[in-house]
Amino acid sequence: MEDNFWRLIQDIPITMLTTQDTDGTLRSRPMVAHQQQFDGELWLFTRAGSHKAGEVQQNHQVNLSYAEPARQTYVSVSGWAELLRDGDKIRQLWSDALSKWFPRGPDDPDLALLCVRVEHAECWDTAASAMVRAYGTAKPGEHI
Repeated sequence: MEDNFWRLIQDIPITMLTTQDTDGTLRSRPMVAHQQQFDGELWLFTRAGSHKAGEVQQNHQVNLSYAEPARQTYVSVSGWAELLRDGDKIRQLWSDALSKWFPRGPDDPDLALLCVRVEHAECWDTAASAMVRAYGTAKPGEHI
């Protein structure tokens, strides 16, 4: 199931990250996942002092939305996010393309990662007019 899920989203460069503000308002913004493979987690670079980082620290539940209209692929990911300041992981995931947003490089003291642990994902196949479960972690007593 992980391979099918990753195959759906790996070539979609932008995801919309939705968090919940302290007043309950849902807020979405474009982000880029930075990784070469999927092992149940998606990694997003951010600033530790950003508003979204504060929102994630208050409420860990997030949604990531992916869309590729040309292929008619639409994926909604629900997960649990954590703000991490792991220099080794930052350097592992770093690419020169990130310099556009983080000009101080991977050693920027305000640089952090959002690690989204994917709980489940749904994919819409508009050609077949169907929604399929693309990925999911089993809860106790549940089968995927």
